[in-house]
Amino acid sequence: MKLKKHDTVVVATHNNGKKLEFESLFSEYKINIITSEEINISEPIEYGKNFEENAIIKAKSCLPSKHIVISDDSGLCVKSLNGDPGIYSARWAKLHGGWLEAMKEIKKRMDNLKSKDFSAYFHCTLCVGWTNGDFSLFNGRVDGHVTWPPRGLEGFGYDPIFIPDGEKITFGEMNKKEKMSKDHRFKAFRKLIINHF
Repeated sequence: MKLKKHDTVVVATHNNGKKLEFESLFSEYKINIITSEEINISEPIEYGKNFEENAIIKAKSCLPSKHIVISDDSGLCVKSLNGDPGIYSARWAKLHGGWLEAMKEIKKRMDNLKSKDFSAYFHCTLCVGWTNGDFSLFNGRVDGHVTWPPRGLEGFGYDPIFIPDGEKITFGEMNKKEKMSKDHRFKAFRKLIINHF
């Protein structure tokens, strides 16, 4: 299966920041992006045990649209917190009252553990749901560490507390082009393009 110029792709998200990232990723390929929210598809319950299972659940929820679907499940995994928030990254934000509060929760838990290990990574699984019902999965990961206090207003989610290896600034301080050349979603996206465009 292949993506073609001027295809319409449904991105399984109600997150405008994620929509903007996908529009930017696909801009040079002339792919039209709409979101599941724009076509009134509810967000599914994510009951998967890992990023791959959750990405498939999201893609399946949009198959009735009759378009190619792209979903992603991504999260920040902090080593000293046994990989949390991980697949619960977005749910932590809802549970604690927003992204800043979720970042504070990470800081609090690390302080309680008196952890000196700040290593972390962002993981992304992209799932393409094809109109014939098949799925393709692509993974991307960027290693780095968490920092405090949050820095930068770019990006979204946990970007202001994550510094990728080899850098001195957070994802939240990087402009969109700089961040996208390094991040987990871009790495997964490049694999998708190589295999399906």
